[in-house]
Amino acid sequence: MLLGVIMQDALKEEEKRIRRLRFIVDLTQAVLMQSDLSLREAFDLIRGTKKAALAFFPDKEQVYDLVYAPRFRRIIRERFVIQGGLSKNHS
Repeated sequence: MLLGVIMQDALKEEEKRIRRLRFIVDLTQAVLMQSDLSLREAFDLIRGTKKAALAFFPDKEQVYDLVYAPRFRRIIRERFVIQGGLSKNHS
């Protein structure tokens, strides 16, 4: 019975960390899409988000790189057009 309570507490704590991470990632995504950030500021924000994610889940860097990094790269690609690069019509 005590083991069950301990496991329930551990699960609740993990769920809380997951909710917090989801909030941070969603907020980061919204700021990247809606704010007038420089490219450097955008990358700093992404680095901070990864740092927070790894603080919550230190052994899950590969999961972050598989799940969240592509999402942030897509936003960066869509938001920041490199002058002199190909337009969407030419790609």
